[in-house]
Amino acid sequence: MFDSIGWSEILILVVAGLFILGPERLPGAAAALGRSVRKVREYATGAREQLRDEMGDDFDQLRKPLQDLQQLRNFDPRRAVTKHLFDDIDVPNGSSTKPNGHTPPATTPAPEVSKPATPTTPSTGEAKFDPDAT
Repeated sequence: MFDSIGWSEILILVVAGLFILGPERLPGAAAALGRSVRKVREYATGAREQLRDEMGDDFDQLRKPLQDLQQLRNFDPRRAVTKHLFDDIDVPNGSSTKPNGHTPPATTPAPEVSKPATPTTPSTGEAKFDPDAT
């Protein structure tokens, strides 16, 4: 019930109520608030039960998309991307198959490419220098 309200906020509300209502009327106001909250809960529970009785199996089918939306509300894109990128690091039994069934191709070392010889001038044996190339 108090997912968004912390204990410090509740304490501030109690102290503010003590100053506003005074010590004489605060217990009565707290009791009236408790009764009101209890009535609202009973109304909500009764409405839910009445819907469930009238709709039958359709009520569960109606709740399924709502539960899916609740799961999406808790979706963390950073965790999903990290899991997707690094899910094959902790591979059991040395298998390289990902959970989606994809098996990456075997890596082969790239063939070595020999470097072309540096052109030299026939008369001096030094490499040519091209000032436009730099």
